[in-house]
Amino acid sequence: MKKDIILAGVGGQGILTIATIIGDAAAVAGLSLKQAEVHGMSQRGGDVQSNLRLSTEEIYSDLIRQGTADLIISMEPMEALRYVDALDAQGWVVTSSHPYKNIPNYPDEESMMAELKALPRTAILPIEDIAKENSVPKCANVVLLGMAAKYIEILSAEQLRESIKRVFASKGEKVVEMNCRAFDLGLNAVKE
Repeated sequence: MKKDIILAGVGGQGILTIATIIGDAAAVAGLSLKQAEVHGMSQRGGDVQSNLRLSTEEIYSDLIRQGTADLIISMEPMEALRYVDALDAQGWVVTSSHPYKNIPNYPDEESMMAELKALPRTAILPIEDIAKENSVPKCANVVLLGMAAKYIEILSAEQLRESIKRVFASKGEKVVEMNCRAFDLGLNAVKE
C-alpha cells in the first residue's frame, strides 16, 4: 500500500507540523517515507508545498508525479487549487474554507470555492472557526489533519493521535491535550 500526499498552505500556518506528525506516525509504524519540501517553507506568508510519500514498500523518489497524488491537505483554498493537477482522478482534496489573502490579486472567493466544490472528492471546512469555537485557536492545522485522517488510510487515526502526543510532549500536557482535542474535532467533523 502507498499514499502520496501533497501538503500545501502559506508559511506560518503549520504545514511543517502536519508533515512532522504524519512522518513520526509513519516511522513508528515502520513505513517507508520520503519527503520533499518544494518551496516556501521558511518564509512566513509565502506559499508552502511539500510532497510526502508513505508506503509499505521501498520508495525511490521523494517527488510525486503529476496526476498521481492520492491526497492534497491544504491550509488554504487557493493553495489547494494550485496543486489540483497533481491529483489522481480518485484523489481527495481536504482544505480549509478560509482564504489567507497574502497577495493583492487574490482570486474571487466565490469562484474559487465553486471550483473546489466541483471537484469529485473534497472535504472543505472552516477549520479556523472550529478551532476558535472550541478554545484551541492555535491548533487549526491539527483540526485539518483530523479532517484528513480517514483519507490517509495507510495510517490509522489512533496512530496519528499517538504521534501528536509524541510530537508535542516536550511542550507539556496542556499543549498535547489541546492538539489531541483539535485532531478529534477535525476527525468528527467530516461526514461521508
